[in-house]
Amino acid sequence: MWQAIVTHMPKWTVLVQAIFLSIVPLLILLAVRQIKTVDGRESRRKERIELLEERDLAEQDARDPSESKDPNVSKNEDESYSEDYEANVTKMRQAIMDMADVNQKSIFLDHLQVRVSLFCVDGLTDKTSMDQNIIKPLLDWGSSDQEEEIPQGDALRDMVIRQVMLVVETEHTQDVKYSLQKVLFGSIVLLIEGTSGVLILGSSKGKTRGVEEPLSESVLRGPRIGFTEVLSDNTALLRRHGESTELAMHSFKVGKRVQKQLMVAYFRDIANSELVEEVKRRIKTIDVDEVMESGYVEQLIEDNFLSPFMQVQNTERPDRVMAALLEGRVAVMLDGTPFALLMPVTYDMMLQSPEDYYERWLSGSLIRLLRFMATAISLFAPALYISFISFHPGLIPTMLVISIVSARQGVPFSTLIEALIMETSIEILREAGLRLPKPIGPAMGIVGGLIIGQAAVNAGIVSPILVIVVAVTAISSFATPVYSSGISMRMLRFAGMFVASIFGLYGVILFFLLLVIHMAKLKSFGLSYLSLTSPRSLRDWKDYMIRAPLHFMKRRPRLLNPKQPKRKG
Repeated sequence: MWQAIVTHMPKWTVLVQAIFLSIVPLLILLAVRQIKTVDGRESRRKERIELLEERDLAEQDARDPSESKDPNVSKNEDESYSEDYEANVTKMRQAIMDMADVNQKSIFLDHLQVRVSLFCVDGLTDKTSMDQNIIKPLLDWGSSDQEEEIPQGDALRDMVIRQVMLVVETEHTQDVKYSLQKVLFGSIVLLIEGTSGVLILGSSKGKTRGVEEPLSESVLRGPRIGFTEVLSDNTALLRRHGESTELAMHSFKVGKRVQKQLMVAYFRDIANSELVEEVKRRIKTIDVDEVMESGYVEQLIEDNFLSPFMQVQNTERPDRVMAALLEGRVAVMLDGTPFALLMPVTYDMMLQSPEDYYERWLSGSLIRLLRFMATAISLFAPALYISFISFHPGLIPTMLVISIVSARQGVPFSTLIEALIMETSIEILREAGLRLPKPIGPAMGIVGGLIIGQAAVNAGIVSPILVIVVAVTAISSFATPVYSSGISMRMLRFAGMFVASIFGLYGVILFFLLLVIHMAKLKSFGLSYLSLTSPRSLRDWKDYMIRAPLHFMKRRPRLLNPKQPKRKG
């Protein structure tokens, strides 16, 4: 009897599939609930922190309503300057005690009988500008015959600012720490005997590279300029893109220990006010020692950090940023990086290139359709190959099945292991090609792929048909215009391969449905990631999988709720 029962029991693979079919949906449901719970706790915690900060500030104002709120004025006497020149120089020297790159230059003005000291950082200060616009005017003024009486104190300071200095950026402060911060960022601190506080003179000039063509987003037709690592240059590139009085830029300081300047750009008469305020609110919640790159900002302000899809787009191209701003989006630029951030985003933006709009609409639409097709191939081709070969060979034409089976003769590995070997090898070659020096990187990638593929086929490790599938998949992945989006597809490709090896074609379909459900629920600053797939207005489809003629694209995307829905022109 037991033998009969055992013979009628399903195989272990069927049991594993049944277990997965029952457990996986339950695990997904529990994970989603846990994520929502954690997000809710985090949002409530942030609200409590903000309420506590507001209460503490209100209590502080109530205790001392006359207290100064100027950040440039220090409340501690040891951290503020006085009218004693020697004491001020001593305080500045103590502040730069461990900073050998900060230089001091002392000058004595003979005719005025006044001592002057300048502090600057070697390498960050424009020495030519300092000599011509600061030191030379001081020496000329101090050596000239002064017939009228020389003022003292604050009047002397104002006279130096208005009649002597040839720099535009001038600032007065009493705070030692604040003046040190400005020096370390390239400015010059000027101490004048007989005056209170110090003068901060803007004369910064670091080593920067010129405007070059962006490497990550090259186009055949269009502007050949990209952002640089200097924030002022990047904002100037946007200003020089065209004359407009509505382009607004708000500055923020991010980083608790090492501060950097961050700029939020948008059009006042186009961008939705709620979107702008939400972006500013999230930027204010950034709490890290230093924001090294815009990728930090992207990860700290995105909606769902567990999603494999990028919810903030990065770009090096000023024309892409300007096009997004004209649609009603918001851009974030950080000092020290050439990558700007655009928000909110939808999935179709990852498959669009600025070149689509520079070419005629027929060719632009065809190329965009090819990108959508290439993305589907790069994501599902290995999974479909595994599912057809392992579970559904009857769905393949007979002659092709015979060819595949004959090619797989002698291959010792299963289809999944075979595909993992090739896909992992391709990913390693791609990463190695990026890290190697530019002259040998591309050659190594091409030659390495050919040699490894041919050697693997000759050794009987993989089948020739799989080499073709992996090669087509790798080529298709290069068609994605946004590199970060391509990384997401590469990660999901491996997940699809594992699902296909367990459930076959059913698993691939289930994997696709789960992706669509996740993308439909995913938000980018309140905007659904698949908003254009099911738009509120069919007008938005004019710039989705195809690009309609420019004559028909007279309205901005309705999903962004712009203040001016109609484009001016």
